[in-house]
Amino acid sequence: MDNGLGSGIRRVVAVEGVSDRSALSTLAGRTGRDLDAEGIIVVAMGGATNIGHFLDQYGPRGLGVPVAGLCDEGEQGDFRRALDRAGLGTDLEPQGFFVCVADLEDELIRALGVAAVEDVIEAQREGRRYRTFLKQPAQQGRGSTQQLRRFVGTHSGSKDRYARAFTAAVDLSRVPQPLDRLLSWI
Repeated sequence: MDNGLGSGIRRVVAVEGVSDRSALSTLAGRTGRDLDAEGIIVVAMGGATNIGHFLDQYGPRGLGVPVAGLCDEGEQGDFRRALDRAGLGTDLEPQGFFVCVADLEDELIRALGVAAVEDVIEAQREGRRYRTFLKQPAQQGRGSTQQLRRFVGTHSGSKDRYARAFTAAVDLSRVPQPLDRLLSWI
């Protein structure tokens, strides 16, 4: 497709943040895909509310490149409105947008299971920090999945690092459905 970019970009994948981009890139590599070579660029939008800007820039009224992506369940309305404004209707999946229940980290934690996630934390040499984190009063009464989601976001760069580590550890037969469907769609 000649999109006027002269760079061979065939698709743009808009994801909320750097950790989502890392997870998708890691999964693509594990399945033998080279997204760059395929002309697929993955952009971290800096937040889900920026989807309209990316659709304007890359979509049918911009550069004319198909845009796909991930969104969290709570952001479906924003995505549907942005797709509709871009002239693409309001159905997410036919346009290549797939929904994570809470967020991608939640999807990966559920796919791996608590014990495997804790093994990844140990492999990252953060087991001691994690056990200290669990003793904090704010963590008492929370479920294990909630604690793990909170833990992976406690330090700058940790969501990105754990997104890569979780995606590298997940069995390919248990890849979270939104991530698997997105990779298949693109």
